[in-house]
Amino acid sequence: MNVALRQWLWPVIVAVVALVIGLCVGLAVDSGERDAVAAPVATAVDVGFAQDMSAHHQQAVMMCDLVPGDAAPDVRGLVAQIRNAQWREIGQMMGWLQMLDAPLQGADPMRWMGDAGHGHGGETGEMPGMANGDELTALHAASGVDGEILFLQLMIRHHQGGIDMAGHASRTVANPEIRRAAVAMVKGQSDEIAVMTVMLHQRGGEALPYPV
Repeated sequence: MNVALRQWLWPVIVAVVALVIGLCVGLAVDSGERDAVAAPVATAVDVGFAQDMSAHHQQAVMMCDLVPGDAAPDVRGLVAQIRNAQWREIGQMMGWLQMLDAPLQGADPMRWMGDAGHGHGGETGEMPGMANGDELTALHAASGVDGEILFLQLMIRHHQGGIDMAGHASRTVANPEIRRAAVAMVKGQSDEIAVMTVMLHQRGGEALPYPV
């Protein structure tokens, strides 16, 4: 190879090598960024919210299943809407917990909410808005308009508790997906409370005190 040809090829070889190195570095950085985005971000608050709100939702589903069989069509339609929404969100939250390699139930319920639960959470471990055993028994035994009123009363209070929990989570969780879901829960349950309040008043009922 003559000198002139070597002088012409050398810059080309250097440019090709530089291009290959640049592509490799770029792919490595891009891959690292994708891994960083894909890696779940969560704190004890994220995990605690997902665990406790799943349990909270499960009672809402139970209450839906206790609605009297002779309930009016508008109540039955509301029950179906609430049940479907709560099951969908339970599945979503369990998916988060599995992705975070966290247990589905927490050993220290409501600790993540601290003192923000209007007398719930913290040391008591009590979830806001939950129905007690006597109330669930009464709902199971109720029928007709009385059963509809009791269901609406209990579910309104239950949703108020869920809004407290989701509202706190929307301000304190670290994971953007969980935060968006918490905001959506506040909106969805607020809308359902508005509907249930109208239905309750139509039946001559009044909302239960909250917090209990």
